[in-house]
Parts: sequence; structure tokens; C-alpha cells
Amino acid sequence: MNLHSPVILDVASTSLSAVDKKRLKHPLTGGVILFARNWESRDQLAALCTSIKAVRSDLLICVDHEGGRVQRFKTDGFTHLPPMRDLGKLWLKNPIAATNAATACGYVLGAELRACGVDLSFTPVLDLDWGDSGVIGDRAFAADARVVTLLAKSLMHGLLLSGMANCGKHFPGHGFVAADSHTDIPVDKRSLTAILKDDAAPYDWLSSTLTSVMPAHIIYPKVDSRPAGFSGKWLNDILRGKLNFQGAIFSDDLSMAGARLIDGKEVSYAEAAGVALAAGCDMVLLCNQSVDGGEAVDALLNGLQATLDKAWQASEVGNQRRLALLPQAPCAMWDELMTQPHYVHCLDLVAQL
Repeated sequence: MNLHSPVILDVASTSLSAVDKKRLKHPLTGGVILFARNWESRDQLAALCTSIKAVRSDLLICVDHEGGRVQRFKTDGFTHLPPMRDLGKLWLKNPIAATNAATACGYVLGAELRACGVDLSFTPVLDLDWGDSGVIGDRAFAADARVVTLLAKSLMHGLLLSGMANCGKHFPGHGFVAADSHTDIPVDKRSLTAILKDDAAPYDWLSSTLTSVMPAHIIYPKVDSRPAGFSGKWLNDILRGKLNFQGAIFSDDLSMAGARLIDGKEVSYAEAAGVALAAGCDMVLLCNQSVDGGEAVDALLNGLQATLDKAWQASEVGNQRRLALLPQAPCAMWDELMTQPHYVHCLDLVAQL
């Protein structure tokens, strides 16, 4: 039986240190999330990804690379992708053109990342644009759940063509609340019926298409007193049970303010991770904690190591879901990609947005 490796951690710089390599070898480490500080050039990024895979070939290399203001790599040939709201605006003029452009965005996004060795981008955003959330804002396709669903499905089709999986976020919806869960603990007081009708509808309609989901660090008190990412009601009863989602579930960043207060008590990273995994997450993210020596990263790994008898630890299911997100087919390297007719056509469509 394979050991479950649920922790997605970060590395401090543009190359791996000896300490990074030691953490990546830890049996509980399942992947790496990259940030702008890990970027200098395409060659450097490719070398970093190669060195990560040299430590363990099964590690999942991830990044938040959506387009607009959330795009980690923007120079040395990477295409500047538009915010998803631009696709929603095009939908209002020409829905067919918008779905075609969304597929092009997904293909360019996935193909460029894969050409440098990145396995997965945490995209698309499935939140609805209610107009009040600054942290979501133009990251959302639209206010209408049907438009969000169709544009997201088109973008995911492009990702699929590039050989990349997808991650819908932030379940069941972050767009209704104004507070930012990076710095606060947002509360959405709507009923379950209202949330399922609007914000969570894309997760239902895309249940056969989504390969992974990231829940929101938001409390929905009429459903559960815990944030969605730490709630068995949201993850097991609703997402997996009612909406029949079969893929992987990532926690959002455990270092965010919305992740560290559970049942009114401030908890450690390891305790937060344990609650998230017990609630139904397959993987937990801890971001931006390696830059100052990584004490928090080590505390998380060591804290979880002390709970090896947990049921989630012995199960192969979470590991199978993680491994299923790794690309299954070879990809075009950068120089080959630049002359690939399909890529060039998609690039033209993106440039028109």
C-alpha cells in the first residue's frame, strides 16, 4: 500500500537548496507550488522543475497561473493572458467566439507551463462576480452561473488539449463576500438552497469535467460553523455526495487567516492540516513559508508525521487522486511549441481579447 503524500509546499528560491531537497524527500510531501520568486527565465524554470522531479518523479508541480493579475510567469516569452472577465465580456457580444477564445486561453496556458515542466495550474476560478469581492473581481468569468460554467468548460477543454488537469475554485463560492480570506475570515450567511442554486451550480454542472477542486476558507454558518475546506458537510456530504464529485480536493493555503481559526480556536499548521484531511481534503497547501527558514513547513511535516495512524494516512485513495493529476502524455518543448500550428492559432485568438 502506497503512503499518502498530502502536503503541497513551496521552495524558497529559483533553485533547490539542500533543505528543500530534504523536505521534498519527506514521505508526506506530495508536490510543490511555485510563485513569482521562483522565476527568472524559462530555462531556469525548466531546470528547477527538472531538479524537483529528480528528487521524486511523482511530485506534482503546481502554480496559480490564471491570467490577468494572477499569473506568476509573465516574461521571457510567456503570453500575457487576459483576466477571465474579458471572456465574459466577449460572451455578451458573441457566445460562440467567447467559448472558442476560452479554449484557446486554456491551451496556451497549459502548453506554455507544461513546456517548462509545470504539471498543474490552479484554474479555473468558478466564483460568480457579485460585484463586491475585491479579491475575486475580474478573476471571475461572469455573474451568471451558466456563463461561468460554459466558459470554464471551454477553458478546461483547452487545458485538456495541452495535457493538463484542472482545478475549480473556490468551492462553494467566494464571490458573494467582500472580505478576503487571505487576511480575514469571511462569513456568507445565505442558505444552502441559495448557495447551491447560484454559486455552487457550476460544480454540479461540471462534475464530470473537473479533475480537482479547491474549497474556500469561508464560513457558511447556515450549513456548518467551520470554513468549507475544513467541513465534512461541505466536502463529503455536499461536494462528493450531493454533487457527485470524484476528483481530488486541495485545501486552500493553510497560512491564510481563514485557515487558522477552527471552532473559535487558533490552531497550528499541522492541526489545521489534520482537520482538513479528516474533513475530506486529499491534499493541503502551505504557501510562502519556506522563505524565512521554513520552520512552519517542518512543523507541518513533523506534526503530521506524528499522526501516522490516521485513516486518511493509510488509504491509497488520496494518493491515487494526486497521481491522476500528473500529465499522462508527453508535451511539446518550447521551441517546437512556438511553431505548432494549433498553438499559433490559439495565440492569435488570445491576442484579440
